[in-house]
Amino acid sequence: MDTTFNLWLSIIVIFAFGTLAHFLYDIAHQPRILGLFTAVNESTWEHIKIAITPTLLWSLYDGYLYGSNPNYFPAKFISLIVLTFFIPFVFYTYTRISKKPILAIDILTFLAAIILSQITFYAIINLPALHYWVSYLGVIGCFVFFGAYMTLTLEPVKTTIFKDPITGKYGFRAHRDFFKSLRKKSHKK
Repeated sequence: MDTTFNLWLSIIVIFAFGTLAHFLYDIAHQPRILGLFTAVNESTWEHIKIAITPTLLWSLYDGYLYGSNPNYFPAKFISLIVLTFFIPFVFYTYTRISKKPILAIDILTFLAAIILSQITFYAIINLPALHYWVSYLGVIGCFVFFGAYMTLTLEPVKTTIFKDPITGKYGFRAHRDFFKSLRKKSHKK
């Protein structure tokens, strides 16, 4: 199978599903299970999640194609790390200069993170076979990554990256409190 085709297909699919994941929680009327995988507030972490979730879903496809490749798990793990760290690095760097978020730059950052992550994945897949222990480390890394992803979603650390800039709260509470306050304001009118 042509890896160039799969590279571009992965970028398109992950970007499209990631964009949908930004809005899906509200569209579906906030089911908590869906909130584990989609954005529930406007924190940087939730924007990282909407890139991670479709990348993990894409693993069903690329795992089928490349799962027997000894480089698969190291490639997947490293590509997830690239994705996870690129978004906040660019966001906090440019907002330090601009003093405010700029939607167009945020969207381009999201797309660039996906592109860089997928290029990393396909570059590692196409390397000569890595040592078997690197594959084992990749498997362990993927499990640890997914566990951290779930843990940080359910119990966000009280740091800037997890704080909703609108409500000043964290995780699911940030979303619920925001919409509760909107309802209270509309009932007072």
